[in-house]
Amino acid sequence: MTRVFEELDATRTGREAQDLKDKLEQLIVGQDEAIQQIVDVYQMFLAGMNSPDRPVGSFLFLGPTGSGKTRIVEATAESLLSNARAVIKIDCAEFQHSHEIAKLIGSPPGYLGHRETHPLLSQEVLNQYHTDKLKLSFVLFDEIEKASDALWNLLLGILDKATLTLGDNRRVDFSRTMVFLTSNLGASQISSILKPNLGFEAYAVSRETEIGSFSADLSGKIARAAVDAARRRFTPEFMNRLDKIVVFQPLGREQLRRIVEIELRLLQQRIFTSVGPHYFVFQTTPEARQHLLEQGTDVKYGARHLRRAIERLVVQPLSNLIATGQLRGGDLIEIDLDPRYNRLVFYKRAEELRPEIMAEMTGITLAPPQVVASGASVEGVRPSTARSGRRA
Repeated sequence: MTRVFEELDATRTGREAQDLKDKLEQLIVGQDEAIQQIVDVYQMFLAGMNSPDRPVGSFLFLGPTGSGKTRIVEATAESLLSNARAVIKIDCAEFQHSHEIAKLIGSPPGYLGHRETHPLLSQEVLNQYHTDKLKLSFVLFDEIEKASDALWNLLLGILDKATLTLGDNRRVDFSRTMVFLTSNLGASQISSILKPNLGFEAYAVSRETEIGSFSADLSGKIARAAVDAARRRFTPEFMNRLDKIVVFQPLGREQLRRIVEIELRLLQQRIFTSVGPHYFVFQTTPEARQHLLEQGTDVKYGARHLRRAIERLVVQPLSNLIATGQLRGGDLIEIDLDPRYNRLVFYKRAEELRPEIMAEMTGITLAPPQVVASGASVEGVRPSTARSGRRA
């Protein structure tokens, strides 16, 4: 035996967990605590240090609507399994009555529907997204406060023993599952905190809300409001079984500005995957992005209002251009703001872009299209003959 005396750094993050953190930080804005909690649990899972008799991790995400509670779960699945839909999502609004629990676990023997409907939480459903590299499941109970007490009681066994007994007495193992619960409890109290009526406090809070960076005192008030609301709604027995309770901070204008960039990039990825061989590239000017931010900023609704603005002001017009033949595969579209009418305008800046040029311009990998417009052999870009008098 060789004796050594070496101080170890117990705060370091492993490579795989750090990769997850980096990916989440590219997709999620303003929720550093939630990201770190997920990364910590994932690193514990990779090290084999998580309890075999409990889920890998159980999280209760609190906070106002549009702050990213559901999105971070999808982003975790996307980062680890390359599929944002690899989340078993349970909409708790569908389980407001105790008898509806049968949809989750199946009807017991002797009851109508036994063996006729497949339970939503069977082992097969839980394992459907497992890969050879990673056998990990993600289950999301969305808006848990809307569910009946029967669902909460069902969760007690899952959170405590990582098992669920179905109606036909089969057992489901949740020991390789991350369980997420989301809730908007406390949202009205948080809204009141962020909108004081009078005096210097109103100015200070308004400024912090604008930049999306809250002081320790204000963050503490927001967290206490959400957690206190959850404690009033759920039993101590239920709250005590949760591993992590995270309060999502409301998003400020500067954070929404970053979300504009993320959403536009996701839209470009969507074009490359859903439009097929006729994909194209679009670019937005700073003025256009500022217009989207102004149209999509609403503290009450968070990032969801911003996404709706992008769908209305960018996606719908692009769809119209495709449907009317004004936009074709290989085109480069510039989206700018017309200050005279305060609206977005669309210009074709180039056409017949080769796939490798589009990939280089966007930084997004794409497969070469099967159908290429005539003249595709032209090197690089052919300037559009429909160029307007505006700047190139």
